[in-house]
Amino acid sequence: MTNDRPVGELLREWRHRRKLSQLDLAIHAEVSARHVSFVETGRTIPSSAMVLHLAERLDVPLRERNRLLVAAGHAPVFRERPLDDPDLARSRESIQQVLLGHEPYPALAVDRRWNLLLANSAVKVFLEGADPQLLGPPINMMRLGLHPDGLAPRLRNVEQVRGYLLPRLARQAARSGDPELHALYEELAAFGPGDEALPPDPAEVALRIQIAHRGTELCFVNTVTTFGAAFDIMLEEIAIEAYYPADMETRRFFRTAQNAQDMPRA
Repeated sequence: MTNDRPVGELLREWRHRRKLSQLDLAIHAEVSARHVSFVETGRTIPSSAMVLHLAERLDVPLRERNRLLVAAGHAPVFRERPLDDPDLARSRESIQQVLLGHEPYPALAVDRRWNLLLANSAVKVFLEGADPQLLGPPINMMRLGLHPDGLAPRLRNVEQVRGYLLPRLARQAARSGDPELHALYEELAAFGPGDEALPPDPAEVALRIQIAHRGTELCFVNTVTTFGAAFDIMLEEIAIEAYYPADMETRRFFRTAQNAQDMPRA
């Protein structure tokens, strides 16, 4: 981890992202506005406790809290381990159980950049027919969904899906400050339509995702689950996406497929 910018500059950037004044942050953090000003201008080097205190009030992701600590001359406190690390075995098993428990419907886990980490067997309905280059590890599910060589040609409501996912990706990039997410947004926005993308119908509780699959039109709604109490960077950044059938035809398709798999073989 490199210290490329002063801690005060980084904190000021996060404060601007949260659309707070120095006085707003001071009130939230129960410190003086003068102290916030001194930290941001470099006149005061905050203690590690103060860095974490301000970062908590600014809702800074754990990865970036480590960066703030290092910029202030302190050691990082949040660990970052790959999901296959032995110490995360129980967490990985729990995630796998959630995904398997959602079968016969699709469910998957992605990291902060939408790279696929784990999935159940039903997710193959999203992968079928995609360009092999998009299926090389790590599979980026956002790219796969909106790329013209991925799922997009099979999406029956591609404009609505783009109108939902692209603003979501833009907000995520802005909130995290991650340049790779910004680059992913620019890449996918270039496939168009841009400003013409249709937002979801406000009367709908959730976005419907309609795809053509083997002569059947499947329709899903999805939910996203994150680990809000995580103290490991990897776990904090994981999102579990579970897809539910939005109509009886989709439900029947997956139930029939499940029954066929469960039938004893001769």
